[in-house]
Amino acid sequence: MIPDHPWWVWALAIVVGTVSVARTARLLVWDSFPPVEWLRLKFFVRAGDSPWRKLGECGFCLAPYLSLGMVAWALLSNLHWTWWVINIWWGLVSYGAAIIVSYDQPSDGSD
Repeated sequence: MIPDHPWWVWALAIVVGTVSVARTARLLVWDSFPPVEWLRLKFFVRAGDSPWRKLGECGFCLAPYLSLGMVAWALLSNLHWTWWVINIWWGLVSYGAAIIVSYDQPSDGSD
C-alpha cells in the first residue's frame, strides 16, 4: 500500500528519485572516483565473464535495479525527510552541479 501523501508529493519524489538513480548509475559505471573504481574492479573480478558483469559496464542495465531500491526506500521510509535530504543533495545538487561544470568550460581551454 502506498503511504498517504498528495499525488504531487509522489510526482516530485519520482523526479528526485530518478535523478538520484541516474547519478548513482553514472558513478558506479563510468566515474573514475578511486574508491568506486576499486569497487568496480572487485565486482568485475567476482562476476568474471558472467552476464552479471553487464551491470558494471552498462548504466542502462544497472538503473532498473537501482530504481527498485529507490522505490523500496521511498515506500518503506514513507518519504521520510532524510530520504528527501539525501536524494536532493545527491541527485539534484551534486549531479546538477557536475553537469553545469561539464558544460561551463571555456571552448579554448582558458579561463
